[in-house]
Amino acid sequence: MNITFTEAQASIADNVGKVCSQFDDNYWSTCDRDARFPEEFVAALAKGGWLGITMPEAYGGSGLGVIEAAVMMHTIARGGGGQAAASSVHINLFGPHPIVVVGTDEQKQRMLPPIISGQHKVCFGVTEPNAGLDTTSIETFAEKVPGGYRVKGRKMWTSTAQEAHKIMLLARTKKKSEVNKRTDGLTLFFTDLDRSRVTVTRIPKMGRAAVDSNATFIDDLFIPDVDRIGEEGRGFHYLLHSLNPERILIAVEAVGLGQDAVNRAAKYAGERVVFGRPIGQNQGIAHPLAESWAYLESAYWLAMRAASLYDSGQPCGAEANAAKFLGGKAGFNAATQAMLTHGGMGYAKEFQIERLMRESMIARIAPVSEQMVLNFLAENVLDLPKSY
Repeated sequence: MNITFTEAQASIADNVGKVCSQFDDNYWSTCDRDARFPEEFVAALAKGGWLGITMPEAYGGSGLGVIEAAVMMHTIARGGGGQAAASSVHINLFGPHPIVVVGTDEQKQRMLPPIISGQHKVCFGVTEPNAGLDTTSIETFAEKVPGGYRVKGRKMWTSTAQEAHKIMLLARTKKKSEVNKRTDGLTLFFTDLDRSRVTVTRIPKMGRAAVDSNATFIDDLFIPDVDRIGEEGRGFHYLLHSLNPERILIAVEAVGLGQDAVNRAAKYAGERVVFGRPIGQNQGIAHPLAESWAYLESAYWLAMRAASLYDSGQPCGAEANAAKFLGGKAGFNAATQAMLTHGGMGYAKEFQIERLMRESMIARIAPVSEQMVLNFLAENVLDLPKSY
């Protein structure tokens, strides 16, 4: 069993790290304070071709796997920008995947190159206020009309919709009461975010202000037939192609943020002198940081195992979900311990820990709750009765 990176994978971490090093703490503090999208950071990654790391080479991508994408996103998250940096490009790696899997040649040629080059930013319209994690209960409806569909509805927590040119949208084309299986009757679209028909309202939130989250209201949006991805009514099944990669990437991003926080805390503990000695000499400071390191490492390598299983075509649902669960907790606990290590100075924006701590909560909530992960593992790994 080989659990070391290839030279090419190590090179990804090195080169992405060099891009991240161009954007210092002041840059990320300013983006957070002003709630400003990190345009320069995304442009630098696009210039290096990183936005297409998982996209087919035929359309300008690198054709690499989830392992390589995980290496990239882990490097970004631990590079100082935390979840703000990771979330600014995250959707480019998993969001368009249904296009790759079931899109027509015409769709791939039309849709993928602008995403890879950074010309088009994408948002993801799935979650709704009355459905939450129960995706099959969404109410946004796409009515078939000549040449396409007319869509009405609303979405919640639509990230990057303030900046996006395109939306990957899931809508019902048959009412839930009209289908035999609740996962049927859902259709996936990739289309223009027509702001004359779509109202995007920013949600003020606790952290990651640089990457907007939004309530999205869709009023009679016309989507042409050519923008439907795959067969009508099969949209939920197509989304499944991206769920495990998304969980893996969220896991490594949470780990990267946590590692950045621990590294900052360890540096501070080595330099901060109280009662004539560095505070890191005290086991009450050193041991919790060492424990955080251990939990972060374990979560990281479970995520990489999940990525390896995915890339080799093997089932990885349990590993991907568990990695997301462990990564989210490990990142949050590491950021919390970093705050406690800094004491009062951790509460000051200058040291960045308070920003990382605020952002560390995201991976515990999204894209699936910890309780739903445990439900999945109990049912599918331990063979226990379904509880919901």
